[in-house]
Amino acid sequence: MDLASLLELGAGMLKSIMIFGFTLIFSLPLGLLVYGGRVTKIAPIRWLVQLYISIMRGTPLILQLMMVYFGPYYLFGLQISASYRFYAVIIAFAINYAAYFAEIYRGGFQAIPIGQREAAFVLGYSRPRTFFTIELPQMFRTVLPSITNEVITLVKDTSLAFGIAYLEMFTIAKQMASAQASMMPFIAAGIFYYVFNTIVAIIMDRFEKRVGAYKI
Repeated sequence: MDLASLLELGAGMLKSIMIFGFTLIFSLPLGLLVYGGRVTKIAPIRWLVQLYISIMRGTPLILQLMMVYFGPYYLFGLQISASYRFYAVIIAFAINYAAYFAEIYRGGFQAIPIGQREAAFVLGYSRPRTFFTIELPQMFRTVLPSITNEVITLVKDTSLAFGIAYLEMFTIAKQMASAQASMMPFIAAGIFYYVFNTIVAIIMDRFEKRVGAYKI
């Protein structure tokens, strides 16, 4: 492959990184909100959230991506612009990963001994203070390995943006491979993904060790 092709793939990689970054920025906090709805005592909200999680986990991400992108046109007759592709990708990825993070958070909160909450109330801690200063930090330390797995999966899932022809790296590699009748663009894209994934894995591993995720 020539330098121009590598630079074009590099530009696509930057778009893949943008998908990765924005998905985490929105899905991690959104997952907490979804978790709140998942465990609320208000039955209709809890049922709706459980249905949402079931749909997000039970259907392919690429199908959800297409629904978000083509839905406004087929459901409401709205015109779809080329610039909407990026927003559709972020929306679809964020709501999908938020459902997974919500279930991860739920497992983390359930692992916290109930005695800690009771002790906090005895010491005069309010419910919000107990949540943010005692429960939330412990939950994140507990579930960090699971979050790491999802983050690594997200790196690879960014390639699904090709489903609506968003020009991230895999889409560009696919176009180049077709035009050049060569597998080299796919090989180069694979190397890009592997390097990116390795960097993310190293960062997450160091972060886990820093917060003492494995300390007893």
